[in-house]
Amino acid sequence: MSDQHNPDKRRRHSAPVVDGPGKAASRAMLRAVGFSDEDFTRPQVGVASTWSQVTPCNSHIGGLADEARAGADAAGGKGVIFNTITISDGIANGTEGMKYSLVSREIIADSIEAVAGCEGFDGVVAIGGCDKNMPGCMIGLARLDRPGVFVYGGTILPGENHTDIVSVFEAMGAHSRGDIDRIELKQIEETAIPGPGSCGGMYTANTMASAIEALGMSLPGSSAQNAVSQTKRDDSRAAGAAVLELLERDIRPRDIMTFEAFENAITLVIALGGSTNAVLHLIAMASAIGVEVSLEDFTRIGKRVPVLADLRPSGHYMMSELVAIGGIQPLMKTLLDAGLLHGDCLTVTGRTLAENLADVAPYPSDQRIIQPLDAPVKAQSHLRILRGNLAPEGAVAKITGKEGTRFTGRARVFGSEEEAQARINDGSVVAGDVVVIRYEGPRGGPGMREMLTPTSAIMGRGLGDAVALITDGRFSGGSHGFVVGHVTPEAFNGGPIALIEDGDEITIDAEADTIDVALSAEALERRRAAWRQPEPRYRRGVLAKYARTVSSASLGAVSDLPE
Repeated sequence: MSDQHNPDKRRRHSAPVVDGPGKAASRAMLRAVGFSDEDFTRPQVGVASTWSQVTPCNSHIGGLADEARAGADAAGGKGVIFNTITISDGIANGTEGMKYSLVSREIIADSIEAVAGCEGFDGVVAIGGCDKNMPGCMIGLARLDRPGVFVYGGTILPGENHTDIVSVFEAMGAHSRGDIDRIELKQIEETAIPGPGSCGGMYTANTMASAIEALGMSLPGSSAQNAVSQTKRDDSRAAGAAVLELLERDIRPRDIMTFEAFENAITLVIALGGSTNAVLHLIAMASAIGVEVSLEDFTRIGKRVPVLADLRPSGHYMMSELVAIGGIQPLMKTLLDAGLLHGDCLTVTGRTLAENLADVAPYPSDQRIIQPLDAPVKAQSHLRILRGNLAPEGAVAKITGKEGTRFTGRARVFGSEEEAQARINDGSVVAGDVVVIRYEGPRGGPGMREMLTPTSAIMGRGLGDAVALITDGRFSGGSHGFVVGHVTPEAFNGGPIALIEDGDEITIDAEADTIDVALSAEALERRRAAWRQPEPRYRRGVLAKYARTVSSASLGAVSDLPE
């Protein structure tokens, strides 16, 4: 065992837990889980695994955690696997259970911080594979600020006939309209999800994986690998080894997760046509490391960065097809060469982003997934930050241009996702409507549910370019159409969205970046005077606790803002 008076600099956290006669009890406990005398002299690397049978996104991660532990051990450390939770948006969507989804991000961050902090891990590998556990892992790493690497669990392969989970949701809408029968629906249900991996388009999981790689917190290539592949196993093993090198050089998340690195992440999300959830999660991740990223940064960067990827949900291709032509590295090299990325940002390799990309080859000349800079899918960002008398603190729209850039319609107001879904399914929602789903914000829901079920139903009923949807909730990365979420202030806090009535005229303008209801300030004030805040939907338990502590969506919906 090492001399407690001259501890290895790499063991600044584990040495106080296991060194010296006064820690014999700690060592006795650890011997029972497999530690040897030599292990007590090694830096301890916690491997935060999100393995679970809950969802295919995470069902294979136990094996990846084993690889990461083996990589840490081979590099001279002692890997220790521990688990945290995951939930499945795809399973819970459209139910009351979905209210726990965003809440789980905070639980995951809390649990990684708690276990690593308590056990004295010197470094951490965090492995995530679904929407909330990925930013949850990153928030945990940021709070700890110990040498760490994030590993993405990888993307799923396409289902039969190029289908995926969104195909199933949209088939449900088509069935409610009568376009397909139950046998056809069941065939899609049975074949769209062929095995482990995260949802296959540029939905939230693949978006966040790409953003984290651009941020510098995962190894090059980690974000664009198939879940079931030797490449992904190798990536996991290499991550375990990389933490030992970071410990040796004392490189921590705070050295990597700088403001410029977050600008890189935002740039890549835009170029890929990524999920609106990236806005929420990147602001939250930045907050955890003490970097201020705001809605305005997305607008500013979006004015100079085009959408280049023809990826689902708005495009055609899937992540596995992007993997096959080289993943995101050639795209990052293109953006770097065009001056759109900060090449001097440090990464978990110990090298800069520019050094990591120096030898990356371009995409094959005949590929059609990533468009050239001079012929983009969209000249400016698809992520639009809207403001106006309906969202004075901001709202987030995902407008690719395929659905148009301006929509004016009459409000159809619903107090929950379930109410809206019922009226979409029975045909009550018609062309020209702006579906307003409120009291679904971080506090009001609570939990800020995703609206994948209603947006998919709208698409399935053929109303994608004829109906808009706005909400103080949020959207799945698989949502598309004329949709606006994260409306702030939320309805529960008395935001203007709480004051809208059926028939009010709403205009969404994704070129002027505005969202307004055709009411005067005086009319809104009269309605506000008559408005009363509803009773909280939950008074005890994790949802009640979350509602009491969560910040506005415009601040990332985090639960630990400093006072």
